[in-house]
Amino acid sequence: MGKTKHTGPINLSKKPDPSLWVSKIPFGLGKVKPHHIRDTIKVAWENKDRLPYATRILTQGVCDGCALGVQGLKDQTLTGPHLCTTRLNVLRLNTMPAINKAILHADIDELRKMNSTELRQLGRIPYPLIRKPYDQKFQRISWNEALDYIAKKMRALHPKQLSFYSTSRGITNETYYVLGKVARFLGTNNIDNASRICHSPSKTALTRSVGVGASTCNYKDWIGTEVLLFWGSVAANNQPVSTKYMYAAKKQGTKIIVINPYHEPSMDEYWIPSIGESALFGTKIADDVYQVNIGGDIAFMHGMMKHWFEMENEKPGSALDHAFIQAHVNGLDALQRKVEAHTWEQLEQSSGISKQRMIELASLLANSKSAVFVWSMGLTQHRFGTDNISQVANLALLRGFLGREHCGLMPIRGHSGVQGSGEMGADPFSLPGGSMNDEQRERVEKVWNFDIPTWQGDIVGESLEHAHLPEEHERKLKLYYMSGGNFLETMPNPDYIQSCLEQVELRVHQDIIFNTSTLVDAKEAVIVLPAMTRYEQPGGGTSTSTERMVYFSPEIKGPRIEEARSEWEVYVDVAKRVRPEAKDIIHFKDARAIREEIAKAAPNYDGIQHLNEKGDLFQWGGAWLCEDGVCPTTDGKGNLIAMDIPELRKPEGHFYVTTRRGKQFNSMIYSETDPFNNAHRDDILVSKQDADTLDIQDGENVVVYNQHGLYAGRAKFAPVKTGNLEVHWPEGNVLIPKGIYEQYAGIPEYNTAVILEKAVTYYAQKDVKYAEKRVEELEIDSH
Repeated sequence: MGKTKHTGPINLSKKPDPSLWVSKIPFGLGKVKPHHIRDTIKVAWENKDRLPYATRILTQGVCDGCALGVQGLKDQTLTGPHLCTTRLNVLRLNTMPAINKAILHADIDELRKMNSTELRQLGRIPYPLIRKPYDQKFQRISWNEALDYIAKKMRALHPKQLSFYSTSRGITNETYYVLGKVARFLGTNNIDNASRICHSPSKTALTRSVGVGASTCNYKDWIGTEVLLFWGSVAANNQPVSTKYMYAAKKQGTKIIVINPYHEPSMDEYWIPSIGESALFGTKIADDVYQVNIGGDIAFMHGMMKHWFEMENEKPGSALDHAFIQAHVNGLDALQRKVEAHTWEQLEQSSGISKQRMIELASLLANSKSAVFVWSMGLTQHRFGTDNISQVANLALLRGFLGREHCGLMPIRGHSGVQGSGEMGADPFSLPGGSMNDEQRERVEKVWNFDIPTWQGDIVGESLEHAHLPEEHERKLKLYYMSGGNFLETMPNPDYIQSCLEQVELRVHQDIIFNTSTLVDAKEAVIVLPAMTRYEQPGGGTSTSTERMVYFSPEIKGPRIEEARSEWEVYVDVAKRVRPEAKDIIHFKDARAIREEIAKAAPNYDGIQHLNEKGDLFQWGGAWLCEDGVCPTTDGKGNLIAMDIPELRKPEGHFYVTTRRGKQFNSMIYSETDPFNNAHRDDILVSKQDADTLDIQDGENVVVYNQHGLYAGRAKFAPVKTGNLEVHWPEGNVLIPKGIYEQYAGIPEYNTAVILEKAVTYYAQKDVKYAEKRVEELEIDSH
């Protein structure tokens, strides 16, 4: 941990810099770009019925969008107001009135005609509901009836037959903490959260590489670093406020490098609405873009390190920070042997990057005194995601880019609540303040005053799959209690996921809105519980940002959904009904009492007990983790991890496909068209070179298919790395295989080999077994 404290926001230079302008034409007229002013007016119109409340949420609450940590309209990086369309789009979830009762109790088949966007727009869930098999409508029940039903079912099951899940939808640390405690109180370790499908490899990799699973630096470190490298991250789209930090970094001479299979336009040029100069003329962001093959990142990094070792052979000290390595790093010899064992030809073929380009980036970093590495799902959502992140850590350790100003490793979070989920223990591998090892378990048991189960809990994918186990199996999933989330739109192979959900005897959906998974049948019953938002939670709540800032968000006065309850209170109520004889040890008087216990159970969070008013915050771990190179590992050193190049399993003549985000927030879609490239949701991004080879025209109907599924759409020519395709998420999940998880962190694989064809060819030949034969060849070649 670090001893240096964060120094707070800095002023942004107001001096114009025409060298950064995209165009002298005001507001990017005529260009494909977001229309921030129009979008803001649209949001204001949507919230016109509750505009004063919406304004109070924006000015008093902590953002429930991405994890940059905007508190009111301010943050800890730059002075001045901060507001983005992502936060504005999410706003309506907090201000919507209840669903019209006629629609709420409509025929289930009518509700099933709606997609999740349409269901979301219906409004908030007003009161508890139940629907049993063959019921055509949801029926209203009381809270007591709902919770008694759930408690009775829990008492009848083995603890291994029930699971909990929590999304990152505005969930507070208090809620995560109580859920983690309640699950163990009820005897189960089957508890997981949304980070399993986004940044779980980041936590796992950073823990083994540098001893702590969180960002080692701050957003302020972007501003003034020599190189800011975004790997598999489209921060301009997913964390729009970050463009303001990029702008500030550019003005101080930082080089911004982007590594991605698709040359994302939002990372090239951006019109930042809260900066006058940028709003008028735009800002050039990326100084260079490296288009790597999907899954080729490890080979790319091997190439960079290979050049570093070649530089060292010619002139020791020209590439590696030997003083830092000697004092603070293990594993150099093993890593060097592994790197040097790969030929340049192997590295070029796997990465898709030429030797010369690998040398260019390696040389830039070798000649830089500082760098910050930022990454997201482009690196994590692979069956080798943990190795991807440890390879990034290898680069930082070899150059000493760790534990000091303008240096560090940053997994940039996509949601304001998710960083705290594992740190609060809402995770099958974690307890508050640490892992699930014997030492941590004994420590937390002393705080909780009950025994914690010792068996390994299931990750979310395993929980779902266990619904299909034989009836008598002790781990057959019979009750799934979900706080938010929609596995039909976040997990691979949605048809299979639906079959899993249908096999569960009792499903509980605790949420603020309906989504498509809420409407899926269950074998015994589906119970829906109305939840409060973070702004309605009595006593307020806290959330942890990407940079480990723990912010207090107060309860905000405004209209309420009459029967909605604070989520942590519901968990406690259920637990007391299941084990009434032990109800006193699971009781919390209020949200403040939870924070006081968090400070005891999770030592890093000592300070959270003092957060009670608007504006309260602290940063756990100090400004820089691993400060001065000292890592919280057993020997105080970082670990270089030697790894092989992963086998990509792409048969000759086929493509590798990955998923991307458009105008959306997580799986919530806000527009059918991407404002950065005009792509529609069913467009398949393909390079013109690949399309020409297949005689496919821009806009032509095409299909992408494999043994897992078929995706029909239109070809859209785009600057995508040849041999690779991109489709939108979650629509493209129909192509992704089920049951493939990363071995260390358990994240599902979200990339796969596919065939791309003209739609007319596919459908014309299908009856003569043509397509089936192609799929069979693909299945044989890819194993």
